[in-house]
Amino acid sequence: MTYSMVSHLTCPKCSETYDVDTVEQLCVCGSPLLVDYKLDEVKKHVTKEMIAGREQSLWRYHELLPVKNVENKVSFEEGMTPILSLPTLGKEIGIPHLYIKDEGLVPTGSFKARGAAVGVSKAKELGVRNLAMPTNGNAGAAWSLYAAKAGVEAHIVMPVDAPEITRKEVSISGAHLYLVNGLISDAGKIVGDLVKKNGFYDASTLKEPYRIEGKKTMGYEIAEQLNWKLPDVILYPTGGGVGLIGIYKALLELQELGWIKETKLPRLVAVQSDGCAPIVKAFEEGKMESEFWENSTTHAFGINVPKAIGDFLVLDAIYQTDGCALAVSEEEIRASQREVASLEGQFICPEGAATFAAAKTLKERGWIKEEERVVCLNTGLGIKYPDAFEVDVPTMEPFERIEY
Repeated sequence: MTYSMVSHLTCPKCSETYDVDTVEQLCVCGSPLLVDYKLDEVKKHVTKEMIAGREQSLWRYHELLPVKNVENKVSFEEGMTPILSLPTLGKEIGIPHLYIKDEGLVPTGSFKARGAAVGVSKAKELGVRNLAMPTNGNAGAAWSLYAAKAGVEAHIVMPVDAPEITRKEVSISGAHLYLVNGLISDAGKIVGDLVKKNGFYDASTLKEPYRIEGKKTMGYEIAEQLNWKLPDVILYPTGGGVGLIGIYKALLELQELGWIKETKLPRLVAVQSDGCAPIVKAFEEGKMESEFWENSTTHAFGINVPKAIGDFLVLDAIYQTDGCALAVSEEEIRASQREVASLEGQFICPEGAATFAAAKTLKERGWIKEEERVVCLNTGLGIKYPDAFEVDVPTMEPFERIEY
């Protein structure tokens, strides 16, 4: 049995197919490409019971990942992050069956490690020597560190306002780092020119097909960790949208394999900040594509994406699962971040906090019912955002004492 049962690449817009053994970026029609597998073969040779006894990383699903040769695997044993019940917070907001899938515990401290692991591994397998990408921070950090392990040169462009810790991660990895006085969309234009002039591999969001394959393993893990019984609602902080697209792709694959029995999939919720909510606006207007969000701003930097190339895939996932898209305020994000920490002892990132703010609102509106199982994705460690909070603490002299 081969390590991967990957088949080919398919365009979700025009159905054109491509080879997985050659470097491919976007379809000729401009759409991102998706990876297809020989699911009938997987069904014959792989069972849920086999998976259960494997290594505790995302590579336990290797037949459903695109890397053909195990020698090309670039890994820090990422994946299999915990799903934890949040009873105190759940009681507070009226969702007793509230869970967190905590992606802050993967290498590099964010879910971006999943996409980097599979994306860099496949790039290595394809013989890529130089990759380039724009980033809001965490993706650039992850891809730079994984590229260093793979012996691939990384060229990273990020907004000057990106979290400083991610800038340091990129720099210390030996990658070529450039800052732009603008947004990720501006960084993307610079990377586009760099790719065109130098022939570098474009690792921008969804401009290579394999990042999504790493991200989809969050969907596999949610199903497996809940004993193959799906939750009712999954909330995801949405910028480029790869995580939500990936989770939806995973659920469809699991259905086809027969590993999950539910015909009704979890309702997927795309959560954005009201300072940058192009997906929400498109959803509210019933559209299949979003418009560029002018003057976007949010301290949840990972979801500050004015226009996602895969917006039509995000919206399709929402529509197909009877989900929704919701924007929350900056104040609500900060309040939820404090609430999760003070009630449950978990210091989550602003993007993850946005999902809890959204869950609270959706429960108040009656969209989420009290008996439903709800999973919120926390996509990174709170400590990667040291400037997210102002902390005013008194300074004592050595001779002073604390009085209550």
